[in-house]
Parts: sequence; C-alpha cells; structure tokens
Amino acid sequence: VQLVESGGTLVQAGGSLRLSCTASGITFDGFGLAIGWFRQAPGKDREGVSCTSDNGNSKYFTETLKDRFIISFDNAKNTVYLQMKNLKPEDTAIYYCAAYRGIEYCPFSYYERGQGTQVTVSS
Repeated sequence: VQLVESGGTLVQAGGSLRLSCTASGITFDGFGLAIGWFRQAPGKDREGVSCTSDNGNSKYFTETLKDRFIISFDNAKNTVYLQMKNLKPEDTAIYYCAAYRGIEYCPFSYYERGQGTQVTVSS
C-alpha cells in the first residue's frame, strides 16, 4: 500500500487549498475501509482532521474544521481530497493521509500513511 499526498503549499490567510492523496495497492470496494487526514503542527500533538469510508460514511474530528474543510473520495481515481477554505495561520501543519481498516480506527490507528504534505498559511 502506498499513499502519496500532494497540494501542500504556502497560502495567504483567507485563501483556499485542495490536498490530494492517491492510494495504490488498496481497493476501496465497499467493505468498510477508510481513508483520511490528520495533521501535525510544529511543537504540537497530532490532530485528526477527517476520514471517509468506502461505504459512504464521513467523520470530522473538530467542529471548527468541519465548517471550513470538506473531505471527498473519487473511487475512479482512488484519490481522497481535502478541500480547505478560509485558511488561518493556525492551519499551518504537515497534513498526512492515512488508510484504515475501518472508520472506527480514524484518525491515528492507521495501517499505512503517506509522507505528508506541508501547508503553510501566512498572516
């Protein structure tokens, strides 16, 4: 299983960004596997962002993020996206994509994760 993130960059506060994570070596075929995002800011603990399962369930781990971040999954491309809007400096972090045996394992009990993509939000 390999997960490759992309889309992280430097953006101004108030801007938008879409992160992508393409999975290979795994098939999301409706039996409850999940894929999602968590992040880690410098000097801080990891924070769950969102997960989605291949049977249509989604989960957000912080209510404030739910207002600004949207997770989606393209089965045809085996790719999960994280659409982020109204970005704030406190969103600055490395964003990791991870795969799970079920959505109940989100956000940190993954069985594989990507290398991460850096998002930096300037004020």
